[in-house]
This record gives sequence, C-alpha cells and structure tokens, in this order.
Amino acid sequence: MEVFFYIVPSIMIALVLVGITAVVRKALRINQAWNGPTAEGRCLRMFTTTSGGSGDSSVSTTLHHVYEFTTRDGRAVRFEEENGPATVLEGDITTVWYAPDRPERATAQSPARGRLMAGTGCALMFLGAFAAGLVTMMVQFSRHF
Repeated sequence: MEVFFYIVPSIMIALVLVGITAVVRKALRINQAWNGPTAEGRCLRMFTTTSGGSGDSSVSTTLHHVYEFTTRDGRAVRFEEENGPATVLEGDITTVWYAPDRPERATAQSPARGRLMAGTGCALMFLGAFAAGLVTMMVQFSRHF
C-alpha cells in the first residue's frame, strides 16, 4: 500500500513535466514565428469544436481557423490554428508570421510578447506548484512510515 503513495504521485509528476515541455515548446514556436518574415494569408475555413457537456461538466468551445499563404520562396503553405480572433472570417486576408525553416508552424496571431510571457509564466507557475505539492506530499508520507 505504501508503494501506491509513491507511484501515483511520480506518474503525476511525469505528466506535469510533459505539460511543462508542451507549454514551453508552444511559446518558443510562436516566438520563433513572430521573429520571422510575414506574408499575406487568407482564411480558408473557420470552425468550432466542442468538448465536455457530459453529466455535470460544462461545454467548452474552441474556435479554429485554417489559413493559407505563400512563402517568399513561392511555396504554398496551409496551417490550422486554434483560438484565433472571432473577427476573422472565411475569405478574410490577414498577416501571417512564420519561421522560414518551418513555415507550417506559422501563426496569424499578432505579436504580443508580453501576453505570451505572462500566459506561459502563469502556466509554468501552476504546473510547478502542482509538482511541488506532489513532492511535498511524498516527503510528508515518507516521514510517517
């Protein structure tokens, strides 16, 4: 039974580390795109997805946009982005930022480095606090046995 109090928190800490990695990678990807060239893109499609709603859980809706643009070397690139502005509709022309070596990881979100840093920092603080709480629980448990 004691092993249970070490294995489950260890698995949860591993999942927190995966989450931290995902948050940092996303921030780096967006920042890299903002540092690259821009192109004129067109919104090809706009759609929403929903999740939740079973039982007592609330429904969450995510807005998606599909954009297409042409890189400076003439390559046509299409990408999908979540949580874009609701004011961009199908057929709209928008500015796209992309990294020249990875244009498929482009973004149509306007550069907002402060907001990106704040959001990334808050996510990392939450995940770090959760992991610290798990470690504290494991230490406290080991002292009692």
